[in-house]
Amino acid sequence: MLEVDWPFFGELCRALALKIFREYDPEVVIGDRQGPASSPAPSWRASCSAIFASIAITRNAPGAAPAVIAGPPRLVTGKRVLIVDETCESGSTMKLAARRGARAEARRGEDGRVVQDRQYKPDFYALENENFIILPWDREVIIGGEIVVRPDYAEKLRELGPGV
Repeated sequence: MLEVDWPFFGELCRALALKIFREYDPEVVIGDRQGPASSPAPSWRASCSAIFASIAITRNAPGAAPAVIAGPPRLVTGKRVLIVDETCESGSTMKLAARRGARAEARRGEDGRVVQDRQYKPDFYALENENFIILPWDREVIIGGEIVVRPDYAEKLRELGPGV
């Protein structure tokens, strides 16, 4: 298991931003505005000259196929686009966002994830990890008015055994 805290996540975002802007220099950075932390994209906006735009992608149920509910905007037309998110497992969300960017006539698209952790390998990523990952905003949820460990995470932590 890899538990990523806020300071570590911030450093991963920073390292990834440097790599991307040195090797690709996107004109538009698109982040999923529905994501738990709204992706690392907005934090990069302050340190580069790229325009920030958003796309909203959701799933109707756990394991369901992703669906675009808004975006990307037409401002991607003819621009070098980077689509970012915090993690990548199957790549289904990233592939869907890239297809939507292509439909909006983006000149070229790349993708970047802070943590690359399963089957799909994005163009840019800060950390590759095969372990179960817990991101800082994901560990706890409010259920019945109480802050508790997310039930699916609690189950996974039990599977991993004591000391985790």
